[in-house]
Amino acid sequence: MKVYSVFFLLVLISACKQAETSEETSKSKTEMAITDTIPIPKLDLKEANRLVELPLHCMNIEYPNRLSQTLGSDEDLKAPATLHPAFYGCFDWHSSVHGHWSLVALLKQFPDIEKAEEVKERLQNNLSKENIEQEVVYFKGEHNGSFERTYGWAWLLKLAEALHTWDTPLARELESNLQPLTDVIVQKYIEFLPKLNYPLRVGTHTNTAFGLIFAYDYAQTLNDEALKQAITDRAKYFFLEDANCPMSWEPSGSDFLSPCLEEAALMKRLLPEDAFKVWMNDFLPQLKEKNYDLEVGLVSDRTDGQLVHLDGVNFSRAWCLNEIAEGLPKYDHLRRIANKHINYSLPGIVGDSYEGGHWLGSFAIYALKTVKHD
Repeated sequence: MKVYSVFFLLVLISACKQAETSEETSKSKTEMAITDTIPIPKLDLKEANRLVELPLHCMNIEYPNRLSQTLGSDEDLKAPATLHPAFYGCFDWHSSVHGHWSLVALLKQFPDIEKAEEVKERLQNNLSKENIEQEVVYFKGEHNGSFERTYGWAWLLKLAEALHTWDTPLARELESNLQPLTDVIVQKYIEFLPKLNYPLRVGTHTNTAFGLIFAYDYAQTLNDEALKQAITDRAKYFFLEDANCPMSWEPSGSDFLSPCLEEAALMKRLLPEDAFKVWMNDFLPQLKEKNYDLEVGLVSDRTDGQLVHLDGVNFSRAWCLNEIAEGLPKYDHLRRIANKHINYSLPGIVGDSYEGGHWLGSFAIYALKTVKHD
């Protein structure tokens, strides 16, 4: 009887070891599937020539147009190009702004882009001193205090930052022209943030974390200490004690931003490295797992202006994941998830419908600029 017991025990131990080996092999295969088989997307001259067509196509297309305008009287009923002579194209004001950012970003990185001269001419025409003066008049209007707050504000400062870091005579001209509007937006941030008692944790335009990220990048680049302090103070007040962000709830049906990842990307900018690691371990502990994966946002209809937002969530998730991973080897596996998201949405944005084409190029370009190449 004892012999049978010992034999049974040995068989049981062997079976357990085989099961462990099988589990480890399965886990290893899962990690390989996640980490080793995803192509790395690249923003090269060929891709730049493809993507530049999107803002060039829409930046001077006045209609269709969503003005998001509050009317004070009949006098406010004017054509988009009259109200916004600099940023009237690409369906809405903020898409026009980041379309201009796209042109600057591509021309900076690829001065030999095929349509370089056309890009320069369009930028000069739209961002003229006179046109920007009219944009300032609109922002100072009685009913326009919250216009484009804070999504459009953030992209305007991203455009200003791109011009500031572009070392050409054209950039100095455009930066000077844009400066009065840049100053208005900076002041609006400084005045608004202390009054915002609660952050907006949504996946669309009013997301607070996104609105602070690009503004902080501008303040950091331009050494604007007042703006930097205003952002840092409010962001820490809003987010420093956050924990267990519900990634499983994302995305909503028309999101183009990830509330959890945008917040993480913001805090990565604001906290010292050791403090960020502690905060991140409480906020999104699952992201440090090597086999962590995240399904892309699936787009069912790219002709639907709301459903196509999910291409945007794929690009914005990608740049957040890459920003989180930057300089933190423990999170390097997130780059592969980012690449998967970019690869899903990138092929469909050129030559597709205007619903996505008028804005998604900017998201693709920014996401591609965060990709790491060995």
